[in-house]
Amino acid sequence: MDESSTLFLAVSIMIIMIGMGLGLTLHDFRRVGKNPKPVLIGLFNQIILLPLIGFVLCLIFKPEPFIAIGLMMLVACPGGTSSNIITLLARGDLPLSISLTSINSLITIFTIPLIVNFSFEFFSTSIGAIAPPTKDIFVSLIVVIAVPLAIGMFIKKKLPNFAQRMEAPVRTASSILLALVIVSILVKEFELFKKHFSDTVGILVALNALTVSIGFFGSKLIRLNLKQAITIAIESGIQNGTLTISLAVITIGKPELAIVAAVYGPLMYLMALVPIGFGVRNFEK
Repeated sequence: MDESSTLFLAVSIMIIMIGMGLGLTLHDFRRVGKNPKPVLIGLFNQIILLPLIGFVLCLIFKPEPFIAIGLMMLVACPGGTSSNIITLLARGDLPLSISLTSINSLITIFTIPLIVNFSFEFFSTSIGAIAPPTKDIFVSLIVVIAVPLAIGMFIKKKLPNFAQRMEAPVRTASSILLALVIVSILVKEFELFKKHFSDTVGILVALNALTVSIGFFGSKLIRLNLKQAITIAIESGIQNGTLTISLAVITIGKPELAIVAAVYGPLMYLMALVPIGFGVRNFEK
């Protein structure tokens, strides 16, 4: 991608994270201490179970190395702000969704470099050793997650009325920016995308179906309520594709690694119609 496209992508992800911060307060983090069980289950699904499922699917489907690495980058990233919107539409537990998204965003600053490093070492053997820029990834995550999130939360604290007015417009802008980013990646890597579309879609459908199902039924198994189960299912299946694309294009400098995230973006929204429909049917006002 050229410099202007790279700059657009960087600004996009920062706006998205500021938008998330506008809807957060320190109370959202303190909520964990009051009712830790659903949050801990959700974090376990996102941080441990999701990468494991992604890895096993790569072993089963045996995709091209760039697809495998791209998928592992995707599952290493936290859920995006989209999960909060989908949870709202599905009549789920919105405070739980916000807590999971925000806490996971901070934890993955440390876990993403580890998972990406492992993925490069494991899957890139057939295309030659590629050293992932672990330090650069860590610094990039601080810049695109921690700092914008803190800015959004600061605005929320100091200017609550302004933050409330801006939250919806920023979320809308975030969705538009995400769509533009996905389109630009697909246009840039169209030939590669067209060649591997069938392989990519198959593994990604399996990923979403498995993570959402395990998130829901696992939550019910340990006796969480229906709203919490729906929320954890959504948080397990919705990933921050924009952050994945940012890491692939800006930090690592390999746009082909972003194809998985570009395909997963529209796909996860389409498959999210299932939990949304389920929630609406069970909690229709």
